[in-house]
Amino acid sequence: MALWPPPDAVSELLAAVEEVRDDAPHLRWTRPEQWHLTLAFLGDVPDDRRPGLDERLARAANRHPPLTLRFAGGGRFGSRLLFTRVDGDREPLTRLAASVTAAARRSKIPVDDRPYRPHLTLARSRGGEDLRPVAARLEPFAGAAWTASHLDLVESRLGKGPGGTAGYVSIASWPLTG
Repeated sequence: MALWPPPDAVSELLAAVEEVRDDAPHLRWTRPEQWHLTLAFLGDVPDDRRPGLDERLARAANRHPPLTLRFAGGGRFGSRLLFTRVDGDREPLTRLAASVTAAARRSKIPVDDRPYRPHLTLARSRGGEDLRPVAARLEPFAGAAWTASHLDLVESRLGKGPGGTAGYVSIASWPLTG
């Protein structure tokens, strides 16, 4: 489950990333066309559980309003992942992520059990590398606010994206109308 940022937000963030990318050629940078905010990672969804999941996700979307968000700064999860923060309606975003997770669990679909931390993944390392300097260079970035108005069920297609990376495709979408 994910939210897709609009093209303007992606362009702004891409300009900031391009300023630091050459300083970190060892990282595996994600592609802008793949940038999305993951709300919950579901893994494989069996066909027989999809109707129940869709129904629950539609209800969740109906209970949550559109969100005003923006990308800002840089951060890291240890030495493995570089990200930009998501600012704005963080509490409502966290509640939406909890609703999505609950919808999946009620549909008997396993969900990753990590606490939700709003971010957009920019790059990954193979580990053991110091990501602090790159994250610090991204810290001044402050993107413009944008509205997230739809909740999407996104399918990851390994090897089907640009350059043999994962491709991400929305297979269902619900407006946030709460």
